[in-house]
Amino acid sequence: MYILGINAYHGDASACLVRDGKLVAAAEEERFRRVKHWAGFPSQAIQYCLKEAGIGLGEVNHVAVNRDPKANIWKKIGYTLKKRPELKLVLDRLRNAREWASIEDELHNALPEESFRGRLHHVEHHLSHLASAFYISPHQEATLVSVDGFGDFASAAWGVGRNDEITIDDKIYFPHSLGIFYQALTQYLGFPHYGDEYKIMGLAPYGKPNFLDKMQKIVHLHPDGAFHLDLSFFRHQKERIDYEWEGGAPRVGRLFSPKLEALLGPARQKDSPLTQRHRDIARSVQAMYEKAFFHLLSRLHERYGLDALCLAGGCAMNSVANGKITIHTPFKRVYIQAAAGDAGGAIGAAFVVWQGLGGKRNFVMDHAYLGTHFDNEYIQALLAEKSNQLQAAGCIMQTIADEEMLCDKAAFAISKGKVVGWFQGRMEWGPRALGNRSIVCDPRRADMKDILNLKIKRRESFRPFAPSILRDHVSDWFELDDDVPFMMKVFQIKKEKRKDIPAVTHVDGSGRLQTVYQHTNSRYYKLIEAFRQKTGIPIVLNTSFNENEPIVCTPQEALDCFLRTKMDILVLEDFFIERNG
Repeated sequence: MYILGINAYHGDASACLVRDGKLVAAAEEERFRRVKHWAGFPSQAIQYCLKEAGIGLGEVNHVAVNRDPKANIWKKIGYTLKKRPELKLVLDRLRNAREWASIEDELHNALPEESFRGRLHHVEHHLSHLASAFYISPHQEATLVSVDGFGDFASAAWGVGRNDEITIDDKIYFPHSLGIFYQALTQYLGFPHYGDEYKIMGLAPYGKPNFLDKMQKIVHLHPDGAFHLDLSFFRHQKERIDYEWEGGAPRVGRLFSPKLEALLGPARQKDSPLTQRHRDIARSVQAMYEKAFFHLLSRLHERYGLDALCLAGGCAMNSVANGKITIHTPFKRVYIQAAAGDAGGAIGAAFVVWQGLGGKRNFVMDHAYLGTHFDNEYIQALLAEKSNQLQAAGCIMQTIADEEMLCDKAAFAISKGKVVGWFQGRMEWGPRALGNRSIVCDPRRADMKDILNLKIKRRESFRPFAPSILRDHVSDWFELDDDVPFMMKVFQIKKEKRKDIPAVTHVDGSGRLQTVYQHTNSRYYKLIEAFRQKTGIPIVLNTSFNENEPIVCTPQEALDCFLRTKMDILVLEDFFIERNG
């Protein structure tokens, strides 16, 4: 049985394919369209998933989409009658619902020579999130939590997963949302683009929570763990907000009202300098989010008495808060899949359909290598085609078929301060580069952050770079010992170790780590092990292989990025390309 999962008409459009209860392919549309967070119908991601499985659309039995326009319908009607929002806001919601009703037409447009003869399923947004966290987790019983902006008129949902069943016990409905709180304050701080919230997480450690008392005027906590917003600080509940979810980069209009500026002072403009006041507000935003988040989780642990937690939704991308869950709440085990945000809803929707048809759980996502891949023959042909460009750039190329030798040579270059583009195997699912589409560097170099920003990344100086660490060495370097395969948690680095790896140690002594395993990524593991043997450090600096664009998907994109930046070395599968001098 083939089930095609889809996240469409929202940021991070994506598709996945489940075969007999196992996930065989998954990718975000942005990787093919080359536009960050691409929103619309994920036609190219769908085509990739079908190609990877070697099937046509006609062989797909079910299509599952992670939204149900009929969900929470009485809540929608009740809110409209009671609050009487702007007519434009209501019309926008109706137009969006019509888009979701045209999935079969979109499939036909994407694959006009094939016919879909299966069944279409609409799966409620937060059920999709919860399923994406639980059904592919290692836990047979867990508390389930989804927190995001909005989906199907709700911003949060929670319940319990037991074996093959999910029970949702409560939700928080529009217009209250922790995701909207964080997004609105991100806009206020001068970061207007969809997905810029991670910049606030990076900026927060440079400040102090001096504005937390004001944040508590915006977000109010309930004794049962729930929360609500003081809506006078926001616009989304009554006015039409400019949203763009079709055929390009997502765009969200201003969410905060003039009252927020009256409370906190004038909003920062996009290109204005960052002051200590801005840093303190960022820290206060993160602190308020954590206060509300941990309050909810602690009450849910009291309610259910389960030590395992499965977390999903856009807010589950807050790796800083995620790394503190086992410190500030009683939960002992936390599972967050590689694409916890809306992209992951495609997986959740597909597995809801699988379970609903009587399928049993037989898959655990312990790695995220579910995307495109290219063999050495393909890469050799590309390099032959680009030989003149490579010669003009002063590049020397070697083929190293022995994996041990390849990793040893790359590790030696990293130890000498070289910046290495590392392209191997299947592309990662989710927003993080996890060793297959990565730029890898020496974490011991205190100047490596500046080198990377100068040579390649050209991004804000306050944003940290991540450590990839061999799993067996985590307890030697970090204050918490845990599995973090998808780089979804930030832990404190041990004080005595911070001086050894300054390039991946953030200003507050933390690091957003990725634990690397031999059984899921043997080549990346061998690279780090070779670096450890040379330096005594079982860690490399890992950042995404890109330059202000989505992570590279193809060898062509990797080569283009290498040639237009000042990267020193490019490893494409078995091909080792080095700039001469």
